[in-house]
Amino acid sequence: MTTLTFKLDESEARRLRQAAKNARLTLSEYLRRRLQAPEPEVEPLSLVKCSATGAVIFGHSRQLPPLTTESVNEMLGEFP
Repeated sequence: MTTLTFKLDESEARRLRQAAKNARLTLSEYLRRRLQAPEPEVEPLSLVKCSATGAVIFGHSRQLPPLTTESVNEMLGEFP
């Protein structure tokens, strides 16, 4: 078997370990099962023309919340 190594921050590692523990699985078995789980259907992104600039941009997805200044600031909050 192959061994994989990857980096996570402490909170991600803690969440991953807790999820495996909650499922009563080893970390390796938990990850194997997650990998084999069917992936959800994802709506393809559409391209639309921006009415303000005329630029071609990604259209809104019904599966995702709208992108706002606040959500962008939250995503970039820890960015250097």
